[in-house]
Amino acid sequence: MGRHAPRPDAPRPETPRPGAARPDAGPPATGGHRAAARHGRRTTRPGPAAVGIAAATVLALAAAAWVVTRPRDDAAAAPAASSCRVDDTVRVSVVPEAGALVRRVLSGPIPLEGGGCTVAEVRTQEPLQTLAALSGGDVAAQPQVWVPDDASWGARAGAAVASDAGVLGQTSLVLATSRAVADARGWTATPPTWAQALDGPGVALADPLAGAAGLVALAAVQTALGPGDAADTAVARLVLGAGGGASPGAALADAVAGSTTAPVAVVTEREVAAATADGAGDLVVVVPAEGAPVLELPVLRTVAGTDDAAAVDAVLGRLTDAAREGRAVRAEGWRDADGRGPDDDAGPPAVLQLDAATLDALPDRVASLVTPSRLLTVVDVSTSMDAPAGGGTRATLARDALTSALSVLPDRTTGGLWVFAARLEGDRDWAEVLPMRPFGTVVDGRDQRDLLAEEFASLPDRLSAGGTGLYDTVLAAVRSAREGFDPATVNTVVLLTDGTDDDPTGPSEAELLATLAAEADPARPVQVVAVGLGPDADLSVLERIVGVTGGAAYSAQEADDLRDVLVEAVRSRP
Repeated sequence: MGRHAPRPDAPRPETPRPGAARPDAGPPATGGHRAAARHGRRTTRPGPAAVGIAAATVLALAAAAWVVTRPRDDAAAAPAASSCRVDDTVRVSVVPEAGALVRRVLSGPIPLEGGGCTVAEVRTQEPLQTLAALSGGDVAAQPQVWVPDDASWGARAGAAVASDAGVLGQTSLVLATSRAVADARGWTATPPTWAQALDGPGVALADPLAGAAGLVALAAVQTALGPGDAADTAVARLVLGAGGGASPGAALADAVAGSTTAPVAVVTEREVAAATADGAGDLVVVVPAEGAPVLELPVLRTVAGTDDAAAVDAVLGRLTDAAREGRAVRAEGWRDADGRGPDDDAGPPAVLQLDAATLDALPDRVASLVTPSRLLTVVDVSTSMDAPAGGGTRATLARDALTSALSVLPDRTTGGLWVFAARLEGDRDWAEVLPMRPFGTVVDGRDQRDLLAEEFASLPDRLSAGGTGLYDTVLAAVRSAREGFDPATVNTVVLLTDGTDDDPTGPSEAELLATLAAEADPARPVQVVAVGLGPDADLSVLERIVGVTGGAAYSAQEADDLRDVLVEAVRSRP
């Protein structure tokens, strides 16, 4: 998210010039150049979901220890006053990737204006941990100075942050992959948009709730696509798939090695520099067409820092002096306030301006998406599913879309599969193909995800003569989902059908709707997400069914449409 509005007197930060090779044979960059622009500063406080997640991490704080920085022989650091009497210590929390920089700057005793000295006790920890500490009651566990990886953390901390002392350093968020992958996708000649680059599998994205890089990438996609469901669905796909892919660090290693299947890593310039310290190999940096967002290291005084004001002022002064002078910042791989990096000849990339409202909403949106899902998929296998659709049949459309959606669902998902047609098993219109199990559950040497993929592939071969027993199947599926209700998940029935109910022995539409309404349990909510395949599906009936359960109804004609609809089943939260 970066600093969302520059200080009036601050120089305009910039970030790497697209296409410029570094003097030290670092990775080449591709991408178009745009006019630089900063994005608006976030001012809202975190919502309940984000605060809850932050508070849950507070137990991890016990593992981190304050470290008193020692004097070092470093021309970039302020001179140590070794003979100075140390009267105070100042607790400083810094994001791990900036730990070396902050320790370098704050090494040794720091003179106080009225005599004596202070020293900095520096703790490296993830921003969520610091946020949790600031929301707790133990003042001794709270930092007095905080250097997170983005200015938005200060806004999320709300009243716990007393003031902003400026920016220590900055870095741009870019894409990195192997030259083979970039060439195969045509990115060397024409840079992709953020949405194009991050669409589909093979994306290595950092946890968007743990640090700024992942969240900024989501904001870049959403900003590029603009308001609407398409942007939200793209974000949902990225969030849902983030836990199952390679880590950005592993993806960078694959890129350096020249892997032809290297993921697309969403990383900062500084991470690229660290990964290529011994040579760039075949790694290529890609700057998307819209430009690159800037992440900054804000220097924040917390409310705990209002005590011992002189000592905290001295620490803040040392940090702001280093930011102004810039050598220590650049030496640790960051850009200074003027956008100059470790290699002075390499210019910064164009800056993508992110929408402030998008940034405000994303933490809570992501928090809702990472809530595990419990999905009972119910698929129509009546013979009408053999009708043409999307270059195949309705059954192959369902197969391909379900398989695609399965690839982006995280391992924490629980899933099962039913199929239905009139009198599929005796007088019953539905059959359980796979019971509900977490994706990681192993049965006979295969996990549930693999078993679901196999059964999805078999759907075109399961078609059964007869009509569509829709209403009694919906009622049975909702009852089954409620019976297995898990309060720690979002419980959903995903229904795919191409027709209307034509079972004379089952309930009527009115009876179904009345029963669903009567059996609804606010303590055990189950939503139905219904998808009508082809022109014969009665979308109005599906809309009335999902209206009772708080779900949503969609029409899908192509595999890509249906894939997005299935992601909707996860991103739509009651």
